[in-house]
Amino acid sequence: MKAAIAAATAAVLTGCSAPTAEAATSLDGTTWKLTEIQSMDDAQGTTTVPAEQLYTVDFGVRDGESGRAAFQIDCNRGSSSWQASADDSADSGQLDFGPIAVTEMACPPGSLDQRVSRALTAVRSYVLQDGRLHLSLFADSGILTWEPTD
Repeated sequence: MKAAIAAATAAVLTGCSAPTAEAATSLDGTTWKLTEIQSMDDAQGTTTVPAEQLYTVDFGVRDGESGRAAFQIDCNRGSSSWQASADDSADSGQLDFGPIAVTEMACPPGSLDQRVSRALTAVRSYVLQDGRLHLSLFADSGILTWEPTD
């Protein structure tokens, strides 16, 4: 009897502890274009994404389920899983991308592709504010700011 109770308790606790992408319904099915990269390093400051470079993230929903993201990283494409847990409102919370599979085309000189790729692996949280998506990076090292695509 004690073993059955312990097993049931463990199952309930395990089910409650894992955040799910379903909690972040405000991101489900949305697509965003990167506009700027803010570094907390004063020497680097804020970098505006050049108009000729395209960086997007699509928080896709397939068959009614969220959890897959598609990326355009300048001349490369990528895909990953994503998982979010909303804070009190669905407008902010924790966000993690799984390993990102990216094509390996050589982008033109001056591309931010490598910098953006590294930054995406360091995303830890999100805030939706004034129609923009802000992704905060590990150890408060920077913020990626996105606008909705047209």
